Amino acid sequence: MGLARKRGNMNIVLIGFMGCGKSTIGVKLSYFLRQPLIDTDKQIERNAGCSISEIFAKQGEECFRQMETQCLEKLLQDKSSFILSTGGGLPMREENVKLLKQIGKVVLLRVNADTVYERLKNDTTRPLLQGDNPREKIEELLTYREPVYEASADVIVDVEGKSFREILDEIKERTGA
Repeated sequence: MGLARKRGNMNIVLIGFMGCGKSTIGVKLSYFLRQPLIDTDKQIERNAGCSISEIFAKQGEECFRQMETQCLEKLLQDKSSFILSTGGGLPMREENVKLLKQIGKVVLLRVNADTVYERLKNDTTRPLLQGDNPREKIEELLTYREPVYEASADVIVDVEGKSFREILDEIKERTGA
């Protein structure tokens, strides 16, 4: 068994729709498992020197998606153990899913559209939710993305109605972390 494969099994990769709790769960999981958290969106913002909204506005979504892939390629070289929190659209590229699976155990945090809307209705930093009817946009995107998320995941954790502790315990148990 090669080092990359062995190392990848120690990492947990969180995927899911925006507002499902990847960042919050990632922080809590990092403390819970005593592993550092890496957030792809924050890495990209740091590398680009501007926000994701600015990247979308100035360079477009495709450029941002390429930055996500480059970020994963770089993380694949990291031999340490970590928790990885990804952007909601990152698994939509097949090449990214292959990289995620090499990096670690992929955990989908599954959420419904109503919860996402309630969590994000006042968030103006989400480029894909700007427009006239964000609730409808959430439903459309979630319907499109959910089958890809599910096919990409090694483990699916439904987050609806669960405490953070219940979610953390389930992730730990189901990933063998």
